[in-house]
Amino acid sequence: MSVTSGKTGPSLTREILSHLGLANKTAAWGTLGTLRTFLSFSVDKDVQKLLRAIAGQGVDRSTIVDVLTNRSREQRQLISRAFQERTQQDLLQSLQAALSGHLERTVVALLQPAARFDAQELRRALQDSGSAEYVAMEILATRTPPQLQECLAVYKHDFQVEAEEDIKSKTSGILRDLLLALAKGARESYCGIIDYNLAEQDVQALERAEGPSTKGTWVLIFTQRNPEHLVRVFRQYQRYMGHELEKTVRNRFHGNAQALLSLASVIRNTPLYFADKLHRALQETEPNYQVLMRILISRSETDLLSIRAEFKKKFGKSLYSSLQDAVKGDCQSALLALCRAEDI
Repeated sequence: MSVTSGKTGPSLTREILSHLGLANKTAAWGTLGTLRTFLSFSVDKDVQKLLRAIAGQGVDRSTIVDVLTNRSREQRQLISRAFQERTQQDLLQSLQAALSGHLERTVVALLQPAARFDAQELRRALQDSGSAEYVAMEILATRTPPQLQECLAVYKHDFQVEAEEDIKSKTSGILRDLLLALAKGARESYCGIIDYNLAEQDVQALERAEGPSTKGTWVLIFTQRNPEHLVRVFRQYQRYMGHELEKTVRNRFHGNAQALLSLASVIRNTPLYFADKLHRALQETEPNYQVLMRILISRSETDLLSIRAEFKKKFGKSLYSSLQDAVKGDCQSALLALCRAEDI
């Protein structure tokens, strides 16, 4: 293999990787998730491990947790299909029969395709008006367009209704408008070019948009502009107005402000948004296992390392230690395994 002597840095790395057939793997290696593709993966060995863990004398929970929390979502799906082919049994049903409580729910979430898990969480949230704002906003605002598209397709298939219809019937006001707009998946993608004129126009539009009749301006800008652009809009707005945009939201929307404030916090700093949600879930009298499980699983392959860093920075204690102190029972080992490590 010859390498041009003038090449350095990323270009040299790309050339070497291309010769090795690994050029398309760099994005996966660069993830800020805690869970990576297991390099020594053997689907047959994992099937045998899980079969012994279920069928032996006494359920071997530690083996089940060890296998499922050390494989990527894609690898877990391969295990599930292979288990069905080799044993004529459904792995998910077999594990549900063997386990119970919070650990059972965590294992079910780990084994489900991401789109199905998101669809079920979205459905649950829309049926429970108390959590619609937080869970529906979380899912619709933080998934990539392809993930969102797949989630909504599964939602329609599994529940025989469009998610948009449930949003219309179960929510109201600006929350409904935001969720419906987000569900269309029309947010612009970041192209790497800064549009200073558009940022200026958006700041002026938000400044002028007063009263209920102008909420459409807020909804359009918050749900269609890409996050990188919106962060610039937020900063520019503060420079011009002398205060954060969130203050204006509270003053203009009063009791309806929370939905916009939640979306603004997602846009400003997504890992911090999730760190806050995890902290609140851990502060409840009984930890909110559903929230802990959903966030740790859904972010484990994307940005959980960033979430851990924001958690430690804001609350002065690591997420790992916080989980150790608050979570009890068999579920603790699974959640700690997803969190992965202590932050010193």
